[in-house]
Amino acid sequence: MTQTTLLQYEAPWPVYAMDWCKTPSPKEQMRPRSSFRLGIGSFLENFSNRIAIVGLQDEHTLVEDDYAEYPDFVNLCDAHHGYPVTSLQWQPASAISYQWSQKSSLTELLATTGDALRLWEHSGEAQPAMSNFVGRTPSSSGHSLNLKTALSGQSKVQNNSNGAPLTNFSWNEKAPSLIVTSSIDTTCTVWDINTSAAITQLIAHDREVYDVAWLPGSTDIFVSVGADGSLRAFDLRSLEHSTILYETPAPKNVPPPSVSPSTSARPPTSPLLRIAFNPSDNNYMSTFHMDGSEIQILDMRSPGQPVLELKGHHGQINAVGWGSGDQPLLATAGDDCQLLLWDLANYTAASASMNANSPRSASSRLNSPRPDVKKKYVTEPAFAYTASTQITNLAWSPVIQGLNMNTGQSNAGEWVAIACGKTVKTLKV
Repeated sequence: MTQTTLLQYEAPWPVYAMDWCKTPSPKEQMRPRSSFRLGIGSFLENFSNRIAIVGLQDEHTLVEDDYAEYPDFVNLCDAHHGYPVTSLQWQPASAISYQWSQKSSLTELLATTGDALRLWEHSGEAQPAMSNFVGRTPSSSGHSLNLKTALSGQSKVQNNSNGAPLTNFSWNEKAPSLIVTSSIDTTCTVWDINTSAAITQLIAHDREVYDVAWLPGSTDIFVSVGADGSLRAFDLRSLEHSTILYETPAPKNVPPPSVSPSTSARPPTSPLLRIAFNPSDNNYMSTFHMDGSEIQILDMRSPGQPVLELKGHHGQINAVGWGSGDQPLLATAGDDCQLLLWDLANYTAASASMNANSPRSASSRLNSPRPDVKKKYVTEPAFAYTASTQITNLAWSPVIQGLNMNTGQSNAGEWVAIACGKTVKTLKV
C-alpha cells in the first residue's frame, strides 16, 4: 500500500493567506487528523473576504489510494473577514501552556491582518462526529470560529484614528502574548494580545513595511523589510536606533528626482518583500526582492551582503518559508509555478564552524559582525514540484508523527502546503 504524498482542497474563493496548525486540537489530541488543519484566507478585491479552517476528512486518505472520489479536506468552519487577509497564523505551540487571562484551555487562537490585527478563537469538536461512510459530512461539525478582538491603534504618522492597513505580523513563540505587526505607514507595532494593548509603535522604515519577524528565542529583537529596500533589526531594550543589516543595491543610471528628496531618504531601489529566520540557526535569514527570481540568504554576523544566493526560479518569487525539522529545508515558490526545496545545511554548517568560538545568543546585542565572506551561489534545489498555475503562498506543517492503521501506515515527517488560485495542495516532504 503506497503512502499518500499529495492532498488537495478546492476553496470557493482565491486563497492567499495560509498557515498550518502548530499542534493538534486540544479536544482531538488522540485523532491524528487534527494535526492536518489549515487556516486559509481569501483574496477578493472587495469587502466580502472570508477566513476558514479546513481539516482532513479521514485518516484513511493518508495511507490508501481508493478515496479519490471524496475530498481530502473539508471546511470545518469559516467567518467573515471584510478586507483581504494579508496574513493568517495559528497560535504558536507555546500558547497551549500560557496562562491566558480570557481564553479557555480547550480553544485555540488564530490571528489575521488586513485593516487591523484580529484575534480569533477556534473551538473544535468535543466528541469527533463519526460517520459509517467516508465522504459523508457529519450533520454538525461542532467547530466554531469567533472574532475575539480587533486591534488598530492610532498611527504615529497618519492622522486617521483607525490606523493604516497592516501588511504582515510575527507571533512570538517564546512569549505568545507578543505580536509585532508591520504597516504601510512605515511603522511596526508590538502588541500584548493578552491585554489588547499596544506596547510600542516605532517608525521602522522610510517607506512601507512589508514583513516582520521575531528573532527565534528572543522577546526583544525583531527584524523588518520594506519598500525602501532595507532589512533592519530592532531591539525593544534600545529603540533609539536600529541596525541596517542589508540594503538592496541602488540602481545604476537613475534619473534625478523631480522634487528634492529628504536628506535621509534612500534613492529608489528594489523593495524587499519577505523575511524568514532559519529556526535551527537564528543567524540565518532568507529574503527576496520585489520582481526578483533569486533568494538572498543573510547572516546576522556578516551584515551588508548575502552569504548565499539561490538561483532556481524563472519568475518572480512570492513566498519563502523554513521547515521545522532538525536540519530544516527552505521552501520557495513563485510565478513560475514552481515549489523548490533547498537543503542549505552544508553551506550554513561551514559558516557556523567559522564562528564556533564565538557563539551568539538570541539576547545579545546586534553589534558583533564577523568578517565579510564571499557570496556563494546555489543553483540546484533538493526537490522541485511544478504546479498548474502560479503559486502565491506556502506554509509548512510541524513534524507530524507517523500513523499506523490496519490498512497501512504513514511515516513521520513534514508537509508543505501551497496556494494556487482556489486550490490548496499539500505535499509530503
